[in-house]
Amino acid sequence: MRITIRLIVSLVLVVAAVAGASAFIQVRLERQRQAEDLERRCRLVAQSLIETVDSMEPQAATTRLLRLSKRFDHQGRILGVGFFTSAGEAIAMTPWMAAEAPKASDFVRDALASQVDRSQFETIRSSQTLLYVLPLETPSAGVAAVLVVHDASSVGGQLRRIWRYAFLRVLAQAALISLVTLLIVRWSIVGPIARTSEWIRRLRSGDASEPFTLPKEDLFAPLAKEVSTLAHHLVAAQRSAEEQARLSEQAESFWTPERLKEHVRAKLGGKSLFVLSNREPYMHLKIGKKLETIVPAAGLVTAIDPVLRACGGTWIAHAAGDGDWAVVDELDRIRVPEDDPRYTLRRVALTKEQEDGYYYGFSNQGLWPLCLMTHQRPVFREEDWRQYKAVNQKFAEVLLEELEGVDEPCILVQDYQFALLPRIIKQARPDARVAIFWHIPWPNPQAFSICPWQRELLYGILGADLVGFHTQLFCNNFLETVNAALESRIRWESFSVEKEGHRTYVKPFPVGVSFPQVFPDVPMDEALDASKTELLRELGVKASRLGVGVERIDYTKGLLERFLAIERFFEKYPQYVGEFTFVELGAPSRTHIKNYHDFMAQVEAETDRINWKFKRNDWRAIVLIQRHHSHREILPFYRTADLCMVTSLHDGMNLVAKEFVAARSEETGVLILSRFAGASSELRDALIVNPYDTERMADSIFAALEMPKDEQALRMRRMRQSVREHNIYRWAGSLVGELARLRLEAEATERRA
Repeated sequence: MRITIRLIVSLVLVVAAVAGASAFIQVRLERQRQAEDLERRCRLVAQSLIETVDSMEPQAATTRLLRLSKRFDHQGRILGVGFFTSAGEAIAMTPWMAAEAPKASDFVRDALASQVDRSQFETIRSSQTLLYVLPLETPSAGVAAVLVVHDASSVGGQLRRIWRYAFLRVLAQAALISLVTLLIVRWSIVGPIARTSEWIRRLRSGDASEPFTLPKEDLFAPLAKEVSTLAHHLVAAQRSAEEQARLSEQAESFWTPERLKEHVRAKLGGKSLFVLSNREPYMHLKIGKKLETIVPAAGLVTAIDPVLRACGGTWIAHAAGDGDWAVVDELDRIRVPEDDPRYTLRRVALTKEQEDGYYYGFSNQGLWPLCLMTHQRPVFREEDWRQYKAVNQKFAEVLLEELEGVDEPCILVQDYQFALLPRIIKQARPDARVAIFWHIPWPNPQAFSICPWQRELLYGILGADLVGFHTQLFCNNFLETVNAALESRIRWESFSVEKEGHRTYVKPFPVGVSFPQVFPDVPMDEALDASKTELLRELGVKASRLGVGVERIDYTKGLLERFLAIERFFEKYPQYVGEFTFVELGAPSRTHIKNYHDFMAQVEAETDRINWKFKRNDWRAIVLIQRHHSHREILPFYRTADLCMVTSLHDGMNLVAKEFVAARSEETGVLILSRFAGASSELRDALIVNPYDTERMADSIFAALEMPKDEQALRMRRMRQSVREHNIYRWAGSLVGELARLRLEAEATERRA
């Protein structure tokens, strides 16, 4: 209330000051105008009197002047006249002015001295008057100047009316301003604040079921954003605490962002994490004249982003977006995510030659098909290898810049693009704790020996203190490869390698997803209102059953095999023609590589062929959407689809399977999962398929659509339990904890030595 009163008083004072200044100026102008008008009238009277004086005989002039002055006694608004000699002495004056003769004489003498007509306001006998003197150029009949006295009382009345009007206007404006201010404060400030307080009260009591909204005006835009973000964090923390309490009663351990944060802080002594990868977690793209932020479709991003959101730190990555450099600071850094900054993204620029050789060349035409073993011949070129080494060195230099002033930094190198980097970093910073996680499978020794530079790659990887894979099989393959290619000591009892006095441990860390919040940047509640009918209507399709697939368009994901199975499904079970539609959310990937470009064309052609085969006016068998999709676009499909198909021909883990399970909080839906994806070893209640077996895949689609709700719930409940227990926070906690433990063991060994 005090703020409202101060606001009203301040506004009223400002209005009064403005109105007073305006009235003052208006009064001055009005007084000047009135004076000029009265002076003009007096001049006309004086000039007529001068003409009369000029016609008088000198002998009778005095007598006639006396009669003339008496005749002008209160004649209309002329109160009197007077005639004066060149010495300023009165010859004749209107009788009622006689008492003012001395004052009039002084005024007349000033006018005679300057020979210029003059006027001034005077109060004569309690009356406001205007005295006007007109000197004669040549005295006539002894008269050198004529004085005219005009009634000026109307001037004062007019000025008083102006002031009175200004006062009344201030009163009216003050009343109106007070009323409007009270209404604005009530509707635009007090009301939203009251709603905010009530919503926070309900949030505190655990009853905030409705989303928080505030007016869109500029006044509340920053507040609405911050309060919404704070509320999102409070709700997430509350749910995490409730889940932790529930699991504690069951003697279970559930990893949350808060637990991970405390775990990392304890293990690393408060030091930040440094993550290095090729793919950045947030890309900025130029869409017309605007910049749009997208999250790339990649399992690596899905895995690492929630970790750094929880723990903070720095993520170093290649800047691949055409708008990336428009938002960084002078050190090529940006805090992300932009609406709720949690960690620093350091972007690295690569030339076209470097990107073509290191990424599209050696990494994705050489190592990718080599490790995935999907019947695609690896291509190894000397120039690509040279660029691969150069880019690894460049990223190492950027990382070393970020490590300046940091003692015993903890570094997580991500994936096959940086096999050489652990050795470079370890040689420059022996105190660094370095881990590399290989997100794709590691093949058997015979397959990996195809690579001409296998020894250099293995030597670079063994510079790390810890090497992580998704499964124990991949760990075994790696150790066998090292044993076959390098002179080293393999300690199978501890799963470690000793090379040149340095020990590297090799362990499995099955990666997970954020749980229960699938995508940390999208509240789960936002997807609850979406329905499969609405989603399909937006795509121009009418259907009652929905299937979904989400991945990069890559030949390792089994897209063609999946589409053939869908075709066979409609052939075997025609009752689902017009009832079931499969939506493929495919993100274009590595289109600079001819194999990928050709594969995209194959996928499009196969989609068109199948849709044409089962053509109907308002229905399609397969809806293929080729573009990058935000988490906000993907989540409604996860939550409403009857089934999700993950048909990788070979995959390290495939987090799409886990994302789909984590999104199904209502415990419905069916997951069809390839036996060649790492996730199949954990999600055993999925319908496990061989993507090369078209007939059995078609039957699995039918089984999924026909599965009873109670069986769906049972299977989904068990899979959600697995995803919950092995979420991304547990993965990060295990990886960092193991790295910290190994480092401490090494220090203890050195002290004993």
